Parts: sequence; C-alpha cells; structure tokens
Amino acid sequence: MPATATTPVDFRQAEKQFLELIELAAGGEEIVIFKDDLPIATLSPFSKRKLRRQFGSAKGLIVMADDFDEPLEDFKEYM
Repeated sequence: MPATATTPVDFRQAEKQFLELIELAAGGEEIVIFKDDLPIATLSPFSKRKLRRQFGSAKGLIVMADDFDEPLEDFKEYM
C-alpha cells in the first residue's frame, strides 16, 4: 500500500472545505486538522483491504525454557 500524503488544515478552514477534504481523504491523503497549532483530528482514507496473517512472523520471538514441563518446586508436596 503506498504511503499517504499528509495535509495540515486549520479547523476553521476545515469547516468551510469539509466536502473537499473528504474527497482528498478518499483519494488517499491523510488530513490533519489543527486548532491553536495543536492537532485535534485526522481524516484518513478508509482501507477495505483486510490485513492477511503472515504465518511464521513470530518465529524466533518466543522462547520456552528447557525445564518448562518439570514440576514446580512450590507444588512438589502436592504430587
């Protein structure tokens, strides 16, 4: 998916140009709406495409101890 362009817009300008900003967002741009130089909202393109699972993406991230299935010291008296 290509990177989206970001367009900063003052909130008063956004009120006047809302429909135009919606069209820009539908075309792939991300619109950041500012009030008093602080970002307050974003309009971004809606993605209908669902992310597919990537099998094996966590390979090497999970490590299991060698003694994983050994009884715990705290519970030996119950066995």
